[in-house]
Amino acid sequence: MATAGVGLHPVPEPVQASATAPAPKTKRQVSSILSLFAGAAGGATEAAVTYPFEFSKTRAQLPEFQGGPKPGVLTVLSKVAREDGVRAIYTGCSTLVVGTAFKAGVRFLTYDSIKNMLADENGKLSFGRGILAGMGAGSVEAVVAVAPTERIKTALIDDARGQRRFRGGLHAARVLVSEQGVSALYRGLVSTIAKQSATSATRMGAYNALKETSSQFNLPNNAAMTFVNGAIAGTVAVYASQPFDTIKTRAQSTQGSTIRNACRDVLRERGLTGLWAGSTMRLGRLVLSGGIVFSVYEAVVGAFA
Repeated sequence: MATAGVGLHPVPEPVQASATAPAPKTKRQVSSILSLFAGAAGGATEAAVTYPFEFSKTRAQLPEFQGGPKPGVLTVLSKVAREDGVRAIYTGCSTLVVGTAFKAGVRFLTYDSIKNMLADENGKLSFGRGILAGMGAGSVEAVVAVAPTERIKTALIDDARGQRRFRGGLHAARVLVSEQGVSALYRGLVSTIAKQSATSATRMGAYNALKETSSQFNLPNNAAMTFVNGAIAGTVAVYASQPFDTIKTRAQSTQGSTIRNACRDVLRERGLTGLWAGSTMRLGRLVLSGGIVFSVYEAVVGAFA
C-alpha cells in the first residue's frame, strides 16, 4: 500500500526575524586623542624621510635660481652638497619634523572632528563634504602650527645661503622675534592659510573619495592600497596648491616680502609658470608624503582603535 505522504515535502515553518539580528554596521569614529597621536606619528615619519625634496623645493623657489631653466631636485642637492657638504641638505630638518608632527596631528584631529559631524549614519562622507572637512583642517593647522614652523624653516634655508646668522630653529625664532616682533613668525600667514586649505582640501578629500571607491569595488584594504591612495591624493594636492606655496616661500624668506610684492617678483622673474616653481620637488615629497602619512595613520589607528 502506497504511503499517502510519498512525494510530499514538509512545509517549512516561516522564518521569524530575530530580535537579536545584528544592526547595520556603522563606521567607527576615531577618538580625538588617537587622531592627534596617529597624525603626529605619520607627520614626523614622512617629514624625516622626504626632507631632501622639501629642502630642494624651498631653495629652488628663492631668488638664487632666478632666470634660466628651472632646477631639478638633483641639480639643487648636488650644488648644495658640493658647496656646503651633504649635511647642509638637512638644514632646518629638525624644525620641519617637529612642526610636521604637530601640524599633522592638528590636521587629522580637526579633519576627523569635522568628518564625524558631517558623515552620514553609516560613517560615509560625500566628496564635497570631504573637501569641506579638509579645508577646515588646513585652515586650523595653518594658524596653529604651519605658519611659524614654515617661517623658521624657510628662514634657516635662506640664511644658510650666505649670512649664516642662525644656529638653529630656536635661535632663528629668537632673532626674528627680537628684530621684528612676534608677528615675524606669522609673515605670510594669509598665503599659508590659502596653501594649507587648498592642500588639505584636495589631499584629504581625494584620499577619502579614493578610500570609499576602493571599498565599493571590494579592493583590498591593506597597507599597499592605503599607500597608493595616499600617493594619488598627494599628486592632486601638489598642482592644486603650488602657486600658494611659491608665494608663501617668497613671503617667508629671511628679508620677507608682502604677498603683493612676492607675486609681482615671481611673475617678473619667471612669468606665470614661475608660480609652479619647485612643483617637481614638492611632487616627489607629497607623493611619498601622502603614502607614508596615511599608511602610518591607518596603522596606528588600527593598532589602538
